[in-house]
Amino acid sequence: MSQTTDVQLGSIGSLWRYPVKSMMGEELNAAEVTERGLRGDRAYALMDRADGKVASAKNPRKWPSLFDFRATFIEPPSRGANLPPVRIVLPDGTIVSSAQRDVDQVLSRALHREVTLEAIAGGDVGATSSSGNPRTANAEEYWPDMEGLDYRDTVTDFALPEGTFFDCAVVHLLTTATLDRLGELYPHGRFEVRRFRPNIVVMPASGERTFVENAWVGQTLAIGDNVRLSVTGPCGRCVMTTLAQGDLPKDPEILRTAAQHNHVHVGVYAAVARGGTIRRGDALRRAA
Repeated sequence: MSQTTDVQLGSIGSLWRYPVKSMMGEELNAAEVTERGLRGDRAYALMDRADGKVASAKNPRKWPSLFDFRATFIEPPSRGANLPPVRIVLPDGTIVSSAQRDVDQVLSRALHREVTLEAIAGGDVGATSSSGNPRTANAEEYWPDMEGLDYRDTVTDFALPEGTFFDCAVVHLLTTATLDRLGELYPHGRFEVRRFRPNIVVMPASGERTFVENAWVGQTLAIGDNVRLSVTGPCGRCVMTTLAQGDLPKDPEILRTAAQHNHVHVGVYAAVARGGTIRRGDALRRAA
């Protein structure tokens, strides 16, 4: 069993799960961490019937209103059980359940595009195709005309990791120190957690206001007694961070600030080395 150092990096300030990809999600007091991240995270996704691609707010020209939808589980997903249905609140306040026969028609009308709501095959395994093989799917990303990005003013396709509805990795960590630092660099911007859609928000023990999680890349983090996360790399940001949601205004300077001062990175990605339950307030330490 891996040991932890005496140095506490911080504690969990909040936990977030997003039952349907690119919709607003739900804040949790506790979460079970499995090999595919927080149980139930990105368990559902919308598929475009026209081209078979996964609907993603990364292409707001095609999907301009996904952030106006909110998804929550009707009951918590649990180990060994079938994936529970989700409740989706539409922009006009209408509520639809994934268990309804007409859910696809309701969502298609609301999005003005023919879609199908699909789920991963069970709570712990990956999404599968009709043949039973692990599903591979593509989504699209719009790159604004902004210096520092890999592409400018174009749309590119990208493949999702096999058997999942994630973009890159199963866990995303973000510190309040990074949000505070970005706020100092661009005081008119609202650098709120919901813009960045993390799973785990960490409040650093040091009280620093800098990009502290950059130093975690390549390290293993311990949360509580059991959970171990291997930090695989920085989280490159996209146009999603600039979009309006709720009372947050559209603001391209959010992304431009990250590009100018931290190589377009906000937060880090991680893989799960060992699962377990984590709770708000749990200590986060560096594992030896």
